[in-house]
Order: sequence, then C-alpha cells, then structure tokens
Amino acid sequence: MVATAAHLRRGPQPLALARAFYACYYGASACLMPFLAVHFSELGFSGGQIGVLRGIAPVVTLLAAPLWSGLADITRRHRLLWLLAIAGTWAAALALASASSYVVLIAIVVAHAFSGAPVIPLADSTVIGLLGARTDLYGAQRLWGAVGWGLSGLVIGFVTERFGLRWSFVGYLLLMASGGLLVAALPKPTLTLRVRGNYGEDVRRLLSNPGWLAFLASSLLGGLYLTTEMNFLMLYMASLGAGESLMGIALVISTLGELPIWALAPYLLRRLGPRGLLAVALLSGSIQGLAFSLATTPWVILPIQLLHGLAFSAAWAAGVAYVARTAPKGTQATAQGLFSGIMMGLAAAIGALIGGQLFDRVGGAMTFRLAALMPLAALALLWLGTRRRLG
Repeated sequence: MVATAAHLRRGPQPLALARAFYACYYGASACLMPFLAVHFSELGFSGGQIGVLRGIAPVVTLLAAPLWSGLADITRRHRLLWLLAIAGTWAAALALASASSYVVLIAIVVAHAFSGAPVIPLADSTVIGLLGARTDLYGAQRLWGAVGWGLSGLVIGFVTERFGLRWSFVGYLLLMASGGLLVAALPKPTLTLRVRGNYGEDVRRLLSNPGWLAFLASSLLGGLYLTTEMNFLMLYMASLGAGESLMGIALVISTLGELPIWALAPYLLRRLGPRGLLAVALLSGSIQGLAFSLATTPWVILPIQLLHGLAFSAAWAAGVAYVARTAPKGTQATAQGLFSGIMMGLAAAIGALIGGQLFDRVGGAMTFRLAALMPLAALALLWLGTRRRLG
C-alpha cells in the first residue's frame, strides 16, 4: 500500500483509527488467549490435549495467513477481507465459549484460527502503507496494542477470578466487535493497493532472497520460545499457586515491558537494524525463559515479565521493518502474512505440541529451561549461519 497526498490531507484520522484497532484487537486477545490453557484444563483435558488444541491453531495460521493476505494483494479488497476475517473470528470465539467436547473444540479452534490468521498482517500492511516513507514510526502505532493488552489483562484478571473464566470470552467478544467497527470506519482509499509489476514474479523473487529466508528461519526458532511463554506461562503460574488476579497483573507487567520498546523502535532500528534488533530480542527471550525456570513462587514471575517487551516487541518490530524494506511493492500484505505465519503459525504449532508434552512429563520449570535454548539456536543461525546482511 502506498501513502498518497490524499492520505495526508485527511490528517491523522486513518492512523488514529488504526491505533484504536490495535488497542481493541490486542485487548481482546489479552482477555482470552492467555487463559485458554486454563479454560481447557478446567474442562478436564490433559497437558497433551491442551497442547494439541493450542498447536492446531498455529498450523492453520501458517497456511491461512499468506493465503488471505495474498488474496488481498491480488484482489485489492483488503478492507472487505479484513472485515470477513474479524467476523469469522468473532463467531468462532462465541462457539468456543459453549463447547466442551474435545472433537468439537478441535473444529472450532480450526475455524477460529483460519478466520483470525490475516487480521494482524492486514493491519500491519495497512499501517505501513499509511506511513509511506516513515515506516520507522510503525512502533508508535503498534504501541497502542500493548496499551490495550495491558489494560484488558489487568481488568480481566480480577473479573475472571471473581465471576469465572467465561467472562474472558465476554471481554473478547466486545472488544473484537469494536475492532471490526473501527476497520469499517477506515476510509476506503486507505486500503487501496497499487500493484507494480507481476505479482507472481515478485513473490518468487521474495522467496528466493537468502536474507529473507535466513530471517524467517531465525524468527521460527525464536517463535518457539515465545509460544511456550504465551501458551503455558499462565498454566505454569497456576502450578506455582497463582490465582487469576496475579495472572492479570503478570499481563500488565508484560505490557509495561513492551511500551518503551515500541516507543524506542525507530531509534533501535536506526542503530541496530532489523538483524541487530532481532538478535537483542532472541537473547532477551533466552534469559527470560531461564529465569522463569528458576522461579519457586508465582510472585517471582512478575519482574521477569518485564523482559517480554524485548523478547516479543523487539522481534516483531524487527520483522515488520524487514518486510517493509524487503518485500516488492504490491506484496506487502503477502510478506507480512508469511512472517506472521512462520513466527506465530509454524513456530506456535511446534511449540504448543511439544510444550504440552513436556509440561506433562517434565513440568513447567524444565519446559521453560528447554525452551530458552531455542533463541540461542536462532542467534547462532542469525550470526554464524548466514553471510548476507539482513538490514
């Protein structure tokens, strides 16, 4: 997507709507996603079954994110597909709240993941297009997602502890619906894509870029750790004796760790480049995972959560920046979908399936200790396994 003079004449409204969307979307995610493992556990499923339920969704995301995003690039119907994806996600979450059969839940999880896969790639590619040449300001827009996550995490933790986990679904549905209304309010020209050249040839050129492939491989390994944190930290805290309120506070603290990273992303990218910033994120994730594994009480988890900002936000900012620099014009949504599909799709699938088995067999502490090795492997690939600079 390309920023035009018309965008600038409209003033800040489109970007303000995009920032509000990030706040609603990630606020909705904070209401539900960290508590899904606990919800499935309360339904009586084992760690292995929970791993399957959490692992199926990322596999679907891996396939669906580039599929939806590519379709948006080809048809130029970004807003329509974005709205359909949000609507499908909302409907699947509503069904998820009332299902208890393992087989039925698998089907619903697939539907939820398929619908939700393109939501953030389409949002990110839209914001990059609105920013035009100032793509370094992406972090200042995405920062509002962290604000939404933190505020929702704080509120939903206390609400669910008092009234039950079903209220996490209520919060999710309300905020996701609000996000859909914000997307519908975006001016249509904001989402118009100008394609240059041959789409198929541009995608082939992207997929044959060694630097791009090395960056994706490092993101995959780093994503294995992030998956463990996102899927099993609440379950680990519960095993240490934490209640939902303390889990909500942990989500707020993770947000406090994210806010300065998003705000400083332009400076960090100028100083380190995408490759260097990803390296910092990987090292932070490894340190965080090791620290989690040494915790003996749930309260110890809270200060360690401050590292989430570097482990996640820095990695995502690096990835979005690298896509903006690397993807040929007219393939931005496709490239964002590939990055999202690898880091939050393939990595999340492998991490959830293996993490669930590990959690059952060796416990939470050892699971996090082993997960902390993945970012170190990614660092080795990033620095020693490639000769081509990545930015």
